[in-house]
Amino acid sequence: MVALGAVLPALYLPGLVHNFFDLKIYMSAMDWWRVGHPLYDYVQPDRVQGELYFTYPPFSALLLWPFGLLRLGATVAIFTALTVLAVVLTTRWLVAPVIARHDLPRRFTLVAAVLLVLAVESIRETITFGQINMLLVVLILADLLFAVPQARRWAGVGVGLATALKLFPGIFIVYLLATRRWRAAAVASATAAAATLLAAAIAPRDSWRFWTHELWTTERVGRTDIVGNQSLFGLLSRFTEPEKPDRVLWLLLVAAVAAYGLWRAARAARAGDPLTGLTLTGLVGSLASPITWTHHIYWFVPAVVLLADAALSTDRPDEARRRRWLAGLALGITAVTIYGVVTFQAWGAGPVRTHDPVDFVVQNTYVLLSLLLLVALPVRSGLGAENRTNWTDLPSSHVRR
Repeated sequence: MVALGAVLPALYLPGLVHNFFDLKIYMSAMDWWRVGHPLYDYVQPDRVQGELYFTYPPFSALLLWPFGLLRLGATVAIFTALTVLAVVLTTRWLVAPVIARHDLPRRFTLVAAVLLVLAVESIRETITFGQINMLLVVLILADLLFAVPQARRWAGVGVGLATALKLFPGIFIVYLLATRRWRAAAVASATAAAATLLAAAIAPRDSWRFWTHELWTTERVGRTDIVGNQSLFGLLSRFTEPEKPDRVLWLLLVAAVAAYGLWRAARAARAGDPLTGLTLTGLVGSLASPITWTHHIYWFVPAVVLLADAALSTDRPDEARRRRWLAGLALGITAVTIYGVVTFQAWGAGPVRTHDPVDFVVQNTYVLLSLLLLVALPVRSGLGAENRTNWTDLPSSHVRR
């Protein structure tokens, strides 16, 4: 743990070049908007992407607007502190049941887990770019680990707010429908709609423009061939650059991945394992989205927790091989996601093409890991009542694929 704490600053050193780049775009866009310009006219040049715009829904702009009134240094400090706090909170939610179930040293395990999560590339990129991803993760996990399993009246609100802030979490509404959580799905949809209508009431022209035009202009988000785009569309784009991939092929791949991944997610939910269900759903969303930057892919974190827990639960002599596989996969994913796909690679500013099998693996590491996890992630059964908030009572004999 001491060694990891000592190495952590070195892992962040390459990312310092980002210098809270995305957060600065948000704040510049808020300054532009505040003096009366149309929000989605804001643009700034970029040597890699060409031009960068404000691309979030109007409800996100309402959340970000007050921060534009602060000094940039104060905004950076607040965003960084809130992200670290969110990492600590969500890591505790994920790891505490494993600690209780396997009688692990509580404080040591929690601290080690938090340090490991902070070391993962997606979290490093979230912090050094000044992104809001961990706010979304808090909303999603609070909803799907606690409110939904307990059938709380407000179940779905977190997912709905996250969807209104950044469209990607809408995949979790599909998950609620797939698991027949009709009320939670309705609450999530209504919450997202209410937040969107609130933004429309405050900024009608910008809202109309976003939902009728900017939402469908994917070029605003950035080049799809960049290695930082770890989605299926990014994988295909690196084969076809400078041409766009065939949309029919992409949609067929997305349909297949979504159908299989959500089928497994629903199966996990029916088995009483909400963490596996939401993790599989997050991986499906990352693969299906046209652009999934490295800082979007938080879902390897709960996947590693699930794999580690399954390895600790598989203790019978005849399951030793399976235990080694699960532990090895957990360690491998941890190592790969700490090293990352962009932090220590100089991909340059030009087009990125896939020329050979080595390029294919190196350029699409997260895509390939996500596909592997859709198949390999264990589903737990035997949790009893569906309203449990954790899986600490799971018998070790009830771990299956």
